[in-house]
Amino acid sequence: MSVDVATSAEQDWMAQAIDLATTNVAAGGGPFGALVVRDGEVIATGTNKVTVDLDPTAHAEVTAIRNACRALGTFKLDGCVLVTSCEPCPMCLASALWARVDRVLFAADRDDAADAGFDDRAFYDVFEDSGTASPAPVDRVVMPNRNAAFDAWRGKTDRIDY
Repeated sequence: MSVDVATSAEQDWMAQAIDLATTNVAAGGGPFGALVVRDGEVIATGTNKVTVDLDPTAHAEVTAIRNACRALGTFKLDGCVLVTSCEPCPMCLASALWARVDRVLFAADRDDAADAGFDDRAFYDVFEDSGTASPAPVDRVVMPNRNAAFDAWRGKTDRIDY
């Protein structure tokens, strides 16, 4: 799926995301930039801070989502668009889905990223093909109280569902 004819606003947002990514390289971060837009207004931006912050989850999309949630005072970004310089990796896509964004737009794709040394294909393969082995084993430990936290959650009358 691709948008051959983006609106001028979408092109402007994407240009900003690409500029963030490019500028971030000079600042010591990775070549990824993202922004969250609501009602045509940029709510928050994010850049890749993995090596700067020593945080493997500090991808541009996750950083933008975190910043947007703080700016809006919510953990749900319905009504928002995530604009990112590169196709989101599985973690970032899952984060966008959990944040409930309405749409995700990207420019470069996973193959472009692989050509630059960011090969996430092993992670995509794990999620896209049930026959692909995970790079790290994921095993279940059988415990009699495995649902204790869920039982506590179900019994919490003042919980905030998400």
